[in-house]
Amino acid sequence: MLPYGHQSISDEDVAAVVAALRGEWLTTGPRVDEFEAAVSRVTGGHDVISCTSGTAALHVAYAALGIGAGDEVVVTPMTFVATASCASMLGAKVVFADIDITTGLIDPRAVDACVSDRTKVVAAVDYAGQAADYDVLNPIVHRAGAVMLDDAAHSIGGTYKGRPVGDLADVTTLSFFPTKNVTTCEGGAVVCQDADVATRAREFHRVGMVRDPQRFRASIPDPWHQEVHEFGLNYRLNDVMCALGQSQLTRLPQFKARRTAIRARYLAGLAGVPGLEVIRQMPDTDPAWHLFPVRILDGRRREVYEALKAVGIASQVNYMPVYWHPAYEDLGYQRGLCPQAEAFSQQELSLPMFPDLTDAEVDRVVEVVVGVLR
Repeated sequence: MLPYGHQSISDEDVAAVVAALRGEWLTTGPRVDEFEAAVSRVTGGHDVISCTSGTAALHVAYAALGIGAGDEVVVTPMTFVATASCASMLGAKVVFADIDITTGLIDPRAVDACVSDRTKVVAAVDYAGQAADYDVLNPIVHRAGAVMLDDAAHSIGGTYKGRPVGDLADVTTLSFFPTKNVTTCEGGAVVCQDADVATRAREFHRVGMVRDPQRFRASIPDPWHQEVHEFGLNYRLNDVMCALGQSQLTRLPQFKARRTAIRARYLAGLAGVPGLEVIRQMPDTDPAWHLFPVRILDGRRREVYEALKAVGIASQVNYMPVYWHPAYEDLGYQRGLCPQAEAFSQQELSLPMFPDLTDAEVDRVVEVVVGVLR
């Protein structure tokens, strides 16, 4: 089966992991610091806190921002559920803002209509790998006294108006799942522009542990002393996974270039095909494409999906609107909240996209899709 996404592991990646396994540290060692520094270099030079998954990164970020009962968090519904559920788990009310159906990205006009004096965070998602329109979003969010969060699980390595993903919002979360642009097997990170938020994030991800003597409450602490001031969780990434991630980051430009070339080949092969639309690239963006989403019109998505599956090609739907999940239905959310997102979700199909995908495999996918729709 040709997968719709897949990791790319080199001999150098394997060697880096083996070296970590043979070293003195398996966790909380020097490779964690080195990996965080490497991530910082490609995300604008800000504080980076690595963690165990993209979901953990979102939980850490919301906790570091003090999200709790009575707060509202505005979220796109066109995302993996964790973008919303991590805020819900902390007691916040999630408000869903609709998308631009031509891009899959959160619509700033919808955000403007959703923010209120209770809004504490607005969470955009860089859908498929291209950045949302942060020059429009940031003023809306900041006028409301809220924080802009970029769920950049899809987009590390991309830029918006010359600035790297990680430098576009107050807080950015990353995912290093195997199908993402770089991988640590499982893993994620939080990028913080504010030093105090970074401190809270780092402490939350290590069970709330405070190690700064100047902040100790003990009057005469012992040299081994450490304290917990606020509860946290163990979301620390280990040295072995960070060794893989650091090696992967050296190949990020190569990965990005190949993903861009794959998208171009798809665009050429699918040009003019009736009943199919490709998501629009935003101006002034240089995306690190994670997905190749198309919209299959006229109710024919299942037909295309089954035709691909029949010849051993996997595809995926990204995503069902978050509030269609039973957990949100049980909270009282109803269908019809975001009509553009709902229409998009009924048409979207992600075709195979990963760096090791060959030109011949792209052409094979195109042949099947064109054969069904023509």
